[in-house]
Amino acid sequence: MPNCKTVIPYAGTPEQEARLQAVIAAHKGQPGATMPVLQQAQEIFGYLPEEVQIMVAEGLDIPLSEVYGVASFYAQFAMNPKGKYQISVCLGTACYVKGAADILSAVEEHLHIKPGSITPDGKFSLDACRCVGACGLAPVMMVGNDVYGRLTPDQIPGILDKYE
Repeated sequence: MPNCKTVIPYAGTPEQEARLQAVIAAHKGQPGATMPVLQQAQEIFGYLPEEVQIMVAEGLDIPLSEVYGVASFYAQFAMNPKGKYQISVCLGTACYVKGAADILSAVEEHLHIKPGSITPDGKFSLDACRCVGACGLAPVMMVGNDVYGRLTPDQIPGILDKYE
């Protein structure tokens, strides 16, 4: 299996960086500015790579450890890019007892990535989640907003090939 943790190089544009600098300038010196600046930074870039966290820390004149602490604590923040097609495999109780671990393994094997990673072409990202609210269809996987239920591992290649 190739490298399980694919790292996508930072690809921020000068326009994105200028937008971030404007957000930082609007919040500079305000107590509690870290959270709203990170929220807007994620809207601009789609996630919070190290380079963006450094810009926020330097711009707000706060330690990078504080920025990283906020970004890593809250689930709303992503430090890895998301693929064009975001795959979520439910590992909640109903799905798990009906074989969700095998579904996750089949996706990992087909795409050669682990949860929290993205394919080298940026097409797919994979995450495991706790519940998608479709327990009656267990085990369940979502690709974007498309829900696939009552899955078996042998169905995974055909489903993912639709998105290729």
